[in-house]
Amino acid sequence: MTDYLSVYNAVKAISDDVSLVAVSKFHPYEAVMEAYDAGARIFGENRVQEMREKFPPKNERPEGMKVYLIGQLQRNKVRKAIEWADRIESVDSLPLIEKIEKECEALAVDMDILLEFNSSGEENKSGFRTEEELLNAVCYLRECPRINLLGIMTIGPLGGDEARIRQAFQHTKELFLKVKSENPSVSVLSMGMSGDWKIALEYGSDEVRIGTAIFGARK
Repeated sequence: MTDYLSVYNAVKAISDDVSLVAVSKFHPYEAVMEAYDAGARIFGENRVQEMREKFPPKNERPEGMKVYLIGQLQRNKVRKAIEWADRIESVDSLPLIEKIEKECEALAVDMDILLEFNSSGEENKSGFRTEEELLNAVCYLRECPRINLLGIMTIGPLGGDEARIRQAFQHTKELFLKVKSENPSVSVLSMGMSGDWKIALEYGSDEVRIGTAIFGARK
């Protein structure tokens, strides 16, 4: 039994402008459709293979259904990701950007992306490690006509330390505003998951990615 509606209402009670991504990784398509019937339209998946096995192709999905790739993307899976995902939210390197542009050109399609920033500095996390690296990527993207840079994503530090979470979200917000000041089309700041989404909204997150609170513990 999914609990999309109560999570949606809780999020919208704080900010009516935020998008809610229902993170469906490791949960079956039946659970996805239960959430869809409750109003969910955007779903997040970590793995390209699971996304392709679980969801129909883009032109065969229920009306309004979108699927975002939110997990780390390997370059050898870029084409498959582009074919299935409506957005790639975990772009974390220049070589990956180059590969996405190349495959988009070959497929004659455009792709929306977010750049992932490693705001906590944790070694086991993906994402650009420094502001300089991320800003260099933003500059490089101006030469990539097939890629639409929508914004920045980060995952807060693990462990529930509120002070560290706030520091990470504040840092990411400042970086987002810096990018937006020179790139007005950038509009998405994606921060916050099941355990810290309320804090993320305090720092201006436009999108939260919630799995456990909607679908329950992963099997």
